[in-house]
Amino acid sequence: MEKTIIRVNGMSCEHCVKAVTKAVNALSGTGELSIDLKAGTVTVEHDPALAPLGRIRSAIEELGYDLAE
Repeated sequence: MEKTIIRVNGMSCEHCVKAVTKAVNALSGTGELSIDLKAGTVTVEHDPALAPLGRIRSAIEELGYDLAE
C-alpha cells in the first residue's frame, strides 16, 4: 500500500467529506482515507496496481472538485 496526499479545492463541509469518502472507497484497492477540510487535502492509502492515483483523482474530479497539482 502507498500513502498519497491529494490537494482538493472546493471541499468545505461534512457533505463534501462524505461524497469524497464514498467515491474513493468505492474503488477497489483503496484503504484508509482521511480528509482535512482546513488544509484541503485527501490522504489515501492505495494499492497502485488496483487503484492507481489517476483513477482516484478522476473519482474526485467527477464530483466537481478541482485538484491542485
